Amino acid sequence: MPLGKADYGDVLTLQRALHARRYAGKLGDLLLSVEHNPVFTLGRSGSRDHILVPTDVLEGQGISIYEIERGGDITYHGPGQLVVYPILDLREYGKNIHRFVWWLEEAMIRALSDWAISSARKEGFPGVWVGERKIASVGVYVKNWVTYHGLALNVSVNQEHFRMIRPCGLSVDTVSINDVCDSKVDVATAGMKVILHLGSLLERDIVPIDPKEVT
Repeated sequence: MPLGKADYGDVLTLQRALHARRYAGKLGDLLLSVEHNPVFTLGRSGSRDHILVPTDVLEGQGISIYEIERGGDITYHGPGQLVVYPILDLREYGKNIHRFVWWLEEAMIRALSDWAISSARKEGFPGVWVGERKIASVGVYVKNWVTYHGLALNVSVNQEHFRMIRPCGLSVDTVSINDVCDSKVDVATAGMKVILHLGSLLERDIVPIDPKEVT
């Protein structure tokens, strides 16, 4: 379900509502794709010490901060980044959270391979890496076996925003698809590729849905 460009807080509220409806059996599995306004999110193990600039700098850049329930530390979402939020009932997928995270990573690795970008996992650090640079993050929350939050893949992000934090609490460099790809890629195209690969891994057909049908 493509949401286009949307405020993080609005989509977080939507995710929580859809999670409750999915658990109640009032709708089927959904994949939300979105491009956010600039925002830093802190997961359950996140620390504000990993924000490297004063609050007034963030306010001047229009960057919000949200403390949320997903796993992991701090990350950035913003223009030029694909974000996908799966609302899935893992009771239909073997109740295996580790495999679910692997699927999210694998969908991005396969999409990157379509652009001849070699990427991989790094043991102990969820997400996807191009060499020593991080190109994608994964942070999920599972309640009553229903998922929300998800993955973020850098397509053409503002690297200066990433330099304002320690992504995932690490001193690492980040990279975008368009930094290492011969052809220019947009967020919508990246979203279609990742979602198609994820559908294949889930062994589900992906059917586009108008957001008005469920909101």
